[in-house]
Amino acid sequence: MSRPLRIEYAGAWYHVMNRGRRREDIFLEKGDYHLFLEILRETSKQWNFEISAYCLMPNHYHLLARTPDGNLSRCMRHLNGVYTQRFNRKHALDGQLFRGRYKAVLVEDDSHLLELLRYLHRNPLQANLAKHLENYPWSSYKGYLAGERGWGWLNRDVLLEMLSKNRKKAFTAYLDFVSQKDSAEIEAFYSRKNLPSIFGSTDFINKIKNTFRHLREQKDVPEIRILFADFEVIIAAVCHIHQVDRSEILTFRRGAGNISRDMAIYLMRLHSHKTLLQIGAYFNIDSYSTVSTAISRFKKGMEKDRKLRHVIDKINVFIAKGQP
Repeated sequence: MSRPLRIEYAGAWYHVMNRGRRREDIFLEKGDYHLFLEILRETSKQWNFEISAYCLMPNHYHLLARTPDGNLSRCMRHLNGVYTQRFNRKHALDGQLFRGRYKAVLVEDDSHLLELLRYLHRNPLQANLAKHLENYPWSSYKGYLAGERGWGWLNRDVLLEMLSKNRKKAFTAYLDFVSQKDSAEIEAFYSRKNLPSIFGSTDFINKIKNTFRHLREQKDVPEIRILFADFEVIIAAVCHIHQVDRSEILTFRRGAGNISRDMAIYLMRLHSHKTLLQIGAYFNIDSYSTVSTAISRFKKGMEKDRKLRHVIDKINVFIAKGQP
């Protein structure tokens, strides 16, 4: 079986899908839906897997999720593997439950997320499983309604804020938005026989293609093989932008802030497939939590500083051009 293309980096958004083998049901009774959601919340907490929306159908499921640690494969291995084990044990079955590897579509962090949110929540209507969205119990639709409790684990704030900064208005805007039919763009995208691996604008697709480079063709991956920028290219990019020496980025000074160093750590996590420990070793940092803290600190800085976000955009271009 050929392997699908996997594009993984810190902060990436995905529409993840999987279906039962031979289109068989993966939920046989009400308790199975509850079991899957229990494992989904478990996966979210254990692996920092931020779930923003879901829709469980009798023979497949949809997730809209973000991976702050760039670990989608690890999250899905836990989710699908543990659910299969518990499902088989519960129903005295054995063997494969899903048809194979899950499908993950990389999604642009903009209005395309809202399009996906609506697409997922309207799935039961399209499949004639419900006449009204509020009547279908196995989606996160109710998690976006004002006054609903028990949804603290759902990462909904980022999407609601796209609709309105005012909380009350955001809930109202959501109801209006999801009541409308899916856009022509998303209908055209998901009607394709061979579903692409990226959903977003032309600029976003080109950015992904420029950020990742080819290494070699592999027979078991029919799509293009994408690699991440190596560490030296990233260090060179940060040095170029900040006009500093390499030693200033790699040297740790206790009690002194070093935005160039934090930026380099953040970019390595964004552009490479390395673990936090591997990144830490490059900077002579023993603790992965210290690396994680540096990344979080830089992200918060970007949220407050628009100029800093522009600098990162420039560096992303530099990294793409600087790859051998």
